[in-house]
Amino acid sequence: MRRRHLLALSAGALAAPALIVRPARTEMATREVNGYRIRTFDIGMKAGLHDVACDAGSFVWATGQRNGALILLDARDGGFSDVDLGPDAAPHGVIVGPDGAAWVTEGGQNAIARYMPVGSRGRTAVKLFMVPKANANLNTAVFDKEGTLWFTGQGGVIGRLEPQTEKMEAWDAPRGYGPYGIACTPSGTVWYVSLAGNYLAQIDTATGTPRIVEPPTPQQGARRVWSDSQGRLWISEWNSGNVSMHDPRDGSWKSRKLPGNRPRTYAVYVDETDAVWLTDFAANAIVRFDPKSETFLSFPSDRPGANVRQLHGRPGEVWGAESGTGRIFCIDKPQV
Repeated sequence: MRRRHLLALSAGALAAPALIVRPARTEMATREVNGYRIRTFDIGMKAGLHDVACDAGSFVWATGQRNGALILLDARDGGFSDVDLGPDAAPHGVIVGPDGAAWVTEGGQNAIARYMPVGSRGRTAVKLFMVPKANANLNTAVFDKEGTLWFTGQGGVIGRLEPQTEKMEAWDAPRGYGPYGIACTPSGTVWYVSLAGNYLAQIDTATGTPRIVEPPTPQQGARRVWSDSQGRLWISEWNSGNVSMHDPRDGSWKSRKLPGNRPRTYAVYVDETDAVWLTDFAANAIVRFDPKSETFLSFPSDRPGANVRQLHGRPGEVWGAESGTGRIFCIDKPQV
């Protein structure tokens, strides 16, 4: 499979050769729902798909929590490769960094992993940055505007990594277990949510100290968070079934329950038009929320138990992975 390479991997004490499984091709399918085209790429169940991240072109990264791999899909032809992240790897989140590399919250090895394809000969390197808190149960990461990587761990940890100096710090989170989704606003503020702690918090990027902001719904189970272009924070609430919005400029909150019977709101992603995309485990669907009209549009999966845990995208496209079916998918928005 052809690949682009942007930067060579920097050296480091915990860099190790990465085994690249022979490129394969997915079974691809296309269908239409509500005037949108949905493309699916069948990776298979052995990976245990979890989070996804897109680059600016045709490539999509996905984490394989079950087989300890990082998956690289080429959406042009359905070709994909597995990158073995190391012994006992169990990756959760993946993002594309400012350097073009894939950065992974690697819970199995209690480390942040960085991987950059640097050619097609099959061996490059995965670099691990070990977290100084044991059993962090790493979850999600984000880069701030200064190039610092911030991350969460459900074991009750928040932390940061300075890629240039390789300095890693981690702190105990308020209320212990639960830190989950994390986001950076256009102004550079960093926020995270705690699923078990039921709160939203802003991190002081100088000291690492979080400031808790209590959502209006008690025991809501704040799971993921994403910023829109205005710096408003959109939160998926697992326990309440709400999508909630907090505006830090005036401290206001708005909440809307997803349609259907007992929704279970997992992922949230805000696209380039400020439309809010969510996943609902109960409805087995992707749900689009229009903040202007306050209306929902549902995109049910054509297979039961899809269980989509993360969404990402690029202009005109929304990407996710069905952990329950072994498929990566793209919702292509209608051309206006």
